[in-house]
Amino acid sequence: MHTNPIQLFDAVSSTFTYILAAPGSDAAVIIDPVDQHVERDLAHLKRLGLRLDYILETHAHADHVTSAGQLRALTGARAAVPSGCGIPPAEVQLQDGDVIRFGADETIAVIHTPGHTAGSMCYVWRGNVFTGDTLLIDGCGRTDFQGGSAAALYDSITRNLFALPDATRVWPGHDYKGQSVSTIGWEKAHNARVAGRSRDEFVTLMNGLNLPQPKLIDIAVPANRNLGLPHSV
Repeated sequence: MHTNPIQLFDAVSSTFTYILAAPGSDAAVIIDPVDQHVERDLAHLKRLGLRLDYILETHAHADHVTSAGQLRALTGARAAVPSGCGIPPAEVQLQDGDVIRFGADETIAVIHTPGHTAGSMCYVWRGNVFTGDTLLIDGCGRTDFQGGSAAALYDSITRNLFALPDATRVWPGHDYKGQSVSTIGWEKAHNARVAGRSRDEFVTLMNGLNLPQPKLIDIAVPANRNLGLPHSV
């Protein structure tokens, strides 16, 4: 069964934020919020009469600053983060296989998918998977910083994400081509980085990208390890 998430976009960092609403309840979860859009996100929650229960991060982002700390203070929601990302202020340190419960009986399955960063996680809810920078539409995240590993990313994608049903909808953390949603089946057959490549071929491809460092990495990563708040807070 599919239930549509609310998908919100930040054009500056090409970042998607998602709001998940529990049917028949006012409970909601937000995934990967961006600090410049606190008022926008709160307005969506208010318009829909939703109460924010959890703020989820897929990893400690290197290209934008999260608003998790601000939203937590404003709404009373709990911050839940991958345990391997070094984000100690969060109330919930997630492990592979954990289940996040909200609303009457809504569940979000937690999958550890290292590769883009050592701690990266993806979240599965009602036939949807929220993949952060692990799996993008027709691509994947880079693997050259924050404990990244091309071999680990290949395994995370092919063994964990591609094991999901083909009809599972893929909602990425970023998009640079004007695309907003895909499916596991499409990515298995067509993803330009992964489909048809062996593990060794993928590692060679990723290790040869030679991408420039994200412009905000020295600001964003330390900030995100404190939920986007100043370190004096």
